[in-house]
Amino acid sequence: MTLARSEGIISSGNALVDDLAAKIRARIMSGEIPIGSQLRQAALAEAFGVSRTPVREALRQLQNGGLIEVLPNRGAVVRVPVPWEVREAYEVRAELEALATRRAVTRASKQALAELRAANKRMSTATTGQTPDPGTGGGNDAFHTIIYEASGNSHLARAIFEINERFPRNVSALVLADDPRHREENFQEHERIVDALEAGDVDAAQDAMRSHVLNAGEHLAHWYERRSSTVFHG
Repeated sequence: MTLARSEGIISSGNALVDDLAAKIRARIMSGEIPIGSQLRQAALAEAFGVSRTPVREALRQLQNGGLIEVLPNRGAVVRVPVPWEVREAYEVRAELEALATRRAVTRASKQALAELRAANKRMSTATTGQTPDPGTGGGNDAFHTIIYEASGNSHLARAIFEINERFPRNVSALVLADDPRHREENFQEHERIVDALEAGDVDAAQDAMRSHVLNAGEHLAHWYERRSSTVFHG
């Protein structure tokens, strides 16, 4: 076998592993594969139409990234973040989003402000229940994404995105759907942010966003704390 052919096979194999890891990650982030779930190599290989070898490598990649862990007698499972991880991540996210909001004060268009109001209303009026309406998480995520984009700093937006990608996005929707009071708080906090943006009040806008993200992080940490004792023992 020539060196070029050998390198081509290795490259192809790595591409397959990367693709599988991305697909498994997407299912975890969407909640299709819930936290605490076992990840059986045979089932995943069948689902994706591949052998177990690339699945095993993809799971190792996700384990190195902290999204899954290997437990005795259970094998690979979707990892449940511990509360202190959430709080630390959201502490950093709060400062980054405060900066994004500060920049957005002079950059957000009237259309962007209208879109913020619409996204917030969509989040607030979404149907509640055990399985949240997609509008709950979608409206909430859209609200923050509009501000990232309005900040005009792609590096800042990417840094925030990377923090968000550490935790399954469906969980944030579940937290809002499970707690009507928190959902109303979230709505009002969003409204204060938009009010400050419309008023051109830089300090009020960034302070409102910082407080909002820290509050959201605390609710998320409590959610994981309550469920960490039941996911594996419930």
